[in-house]
Amino acid sequence: MTTKKLIFVVQKHKASHLHYDFRLEMNRVLKSWAVPKEPPKTKNVKRLAVAVEDHPLEYAKFHGTIPEGNYGAGKVEIWDSGNYELKSKDSKKIEFTLHGKKLKGNFVLVKTNYGNKPEKSWLWMKVG
Repeated sequence: MTTKKLIFVVQKHKASHLHYDFRLEMNRVLKSWAVPKEPPKTKNVKRLAVAVEDHPLEYAKFHGTIPEGNYGAGKVEIWDSGNYELKSKDSKKIEFTLHGKKLKGNFVLVKTNYGNKPEKSWLWMKVG
């Protein structure tokens, strides 16, 4: 029996400000977070990740320019993508292993109350 591999993507998004959109396939959608700084490639680097609306799976392949006047207007490029393994998930913590070109290894998203949107704020870090 083969299990379908789950996908992830990181899109570099030059909108009103440069940020990265981190997306994990879960329940047939892309759970998504906006990350203000470059994703963590080494241990002990923590990044704020603000939960945003889910996106359809097809969006994982999107790159190009969102026209002016539209939500998220600006240039979108795929910064990294690949498969991932979900290790554990609950309302306060998501542990996973990424298999990308730039992001490889064990990572965690931990719910936090930091920032100006505490209900949506997470910390994303590499743990191994």
